[in-house]
Amino acid sequence: MDTVIKAFGLVFQFDVMIAVVASAFYGLTVGALPGLSATMATALLVPVTFYLSPIAAIATIITASAMAIFSGDIPGCLLRIPGTPASAAYTDEAYAMTRKGQAETALGICLWFSALGGIAGTLSLMLIAPLLAEMALSFSTYENFWLAMLGLMCSTLVARSSPIKAIAAMLLGLLITCIGIDNPGGVPRFTFGSTDLLGGIEVIPALVGVFALAEVMRSLTERDPPKIENRRLGSILKGQWQLTKEYPKQQTRGNIVGIIIGVLPGAGADMAAWVSYAMAKRFSKTPEKFGTGHPEGLIEAGASNNASLASGWVPALLFGIPGDTITAIAIGVLYMKGLNPGPTLFTSQAESMYALYIIFILGNIIMIPFGIVMIRLASKVVGAPRSAVMPVIMIFCAVGAFATAGNNLFAVWCVAFFGVFGFVMEKNGYPVAAMVLGIVMGTMVEQNFV
Repeated sequence: MDTVIKAFGLVFQFDVMIAVVASAFYGLTVGALPGLSATMATALLVPVTFYLSPIAAIATIITASAMAIFSGDIPGCLLRIPGTPASAAYTDEAYAMTRKGQAETALGICLWFSALGGIAGTLSLMLIAPLLAEMALSFSTYENFWLAMLGLMCSTLVARSSPIKAIAAMLLGLLITCIGIDNPGGVPRFTFGSTDLLGGIEVIPALVGVFALAEVMRSLTERDPPKIENRRLGSILKGQWQLTKEYPKQQTRGNIVGIIIGVLPGAGADMAAWVSYAMAKRFSKTPEKFGTGHPEGLIEAGASNNASLASGWVPALLFGIPGDTITAIAIGVLYMKGLNPGPTLFTSQAESMYALYIIFILGNIIMIPFGIVMIRLASKVVGAPRSAVMPVIMIFCAVGAFATAGNNLFAVWCVAFFGVFGFVMEKNGYPVAAMVLGIVMGTMVEQNFV
């Protein structure tokens, strides 16, 4: 009980509360902009976390990612353009409801069931992680090596592209971690005489490059989204309690599928949403209604993607294995703040773990009022011109990398290189998520192997 009280004390501090509120609005804004992902929102936050306390830093990552996953549903409902990849699975269904004059119901489902799914995922994190931590304390280098290999292989098997391309991308990530002198042999590798490469490739500039800068480049090749017609929306949450009682199986199944997929390394919220929507249609008594503006699939997939977000932290906190691209970034922040992932984290810094649980629940509760405000402001946010947004994101990428790397210009060049590299990879069907997993886990794999 003392630990729980200490955790509440860590969370309800002025700087943490400011971080939660600010990152909530930031996540909602980025998620609502078509084409920008929750991962990109998280990657851009990393330079900011450099100046925050450990709990405030983690709070920004958790809150912004949860808000962005929901907010991606707004342009999907109103414009048939998914704001984030996690929204793509049910965009047509949500837009069909809007065309039937049920935009408020569609947006309300996305908001209400995202919040409930996020809370269910948090409960799974609270129950599963401590139990696994006890078992993991007995792991030696053998188990850790094979666990890391399992994580890498899972990431390639769940990739939506060709498994061969996913494996190639993952191996490329492992190769990138070989650069520098920080290896068991202490021998410079792949440095080509450059002193800048002796320290290896920093994870944060690489992540910012492949997720944020590559996204900017991709947006330059696409047209601006159409404007939302300015019409007044009615009550957003009207009828949601009735739907909760009407579809308990779909909601529960979505939560369970999301939790299971979240724990799989490399899968993530977009995979959870696609699988849950397909399952909703497969087990529905009225599958012919899907695609015509039927709430069933929307409820299951909406609950699933936010449930996977919290459960993705289970392998990240226990073994330093990212559950998805967001937790890959979070692992970098955890190391930077001295909260090194591993089973001992649950014993040596238990109050920080409880604080993390509290932030997850708090983030999903405030999602409802904040989400309603964002839905009301949707026409202004979604219609923001890319010509104004993208230069600001590019400046954030460059300044953030420069600051986090100790004012080293080489980090900016890394962001630029990985931005171009990530853009080319995505264009040719190579998943950058698999490469990122290789970069994040390469050191763990090699050290345990040796």
